[in-house]
Amino acid sequence: MKFRRKSVVEDTGEQDAETGAAEVVGPFDADDLPDDGVARVDLGSLLIAPEEGKELRLQVDETTGTVQAVLLAGADGAIEIRAFAAPRHGDLWAEVRPQIAADMAQRGGTATESEGRFGTELQCQVSVQLPDGSAGIQPSRIVGVNGPRWLLRATLLGRPAMDSALATEWEDVLTRVAVRRGGHALPVGEPLPLVLPENARRVGV
Repeated sequence: MKFRRKSVVEDTGEQDAETGAAEVVGPFDADDLPDDGVARVDLGSLLIAPEEGKELRLQVDETTGTVQAVLLAGADGAIEIRAFAAPRHGDLWAEVRPQIAADMAQRGGTATESEGRFGTELQCQVSVQLPDGSAGIQPSRIVGVNGPRWLLRATLLGRPAMDSALATEWEDVLTRVAVRRGGHALPVGEPLPLVLPENARRVGV
């Protein structure tokens, strides 16, 4: 399934058992968010639905206090979600992928393109030092979704990056996310600002 429409809403063709209405899934633009009854956490540029068994965390730069990314973490892995300013027309995700691959290569890792649920994604591996001092490989999957003047980028970490069956529930997280771009001008590729709620867990970076 690829998200190419302006509204970034996909009609799955499935129907709700009670209403008979076609089910729509995101990621959504905040202006097109359906009245689905989900009480999303408002983080400014991202509206995140609560997910059972997953803890919402925010990665915060302790020096500046700037929120850098949203993280939903569970027992078997995590998904990191970021939103960026994008041009009104074009495919920013296609432009960004080679940059990510080059960064991975500089770090001694690899990034391979493959087709997934949301279109072209990156399967990544990078060498890391394990807690016991030995060398290991950290796998990740990076997914990108182009929206109206925004790019939503999600990184699956841990087992969801390796196990396609397990990854489904983590991919479902993205179908409930909404992006609030705002009307202010921003350079292409600039992270959209995030707001730290009082009850959010702080994770310093």
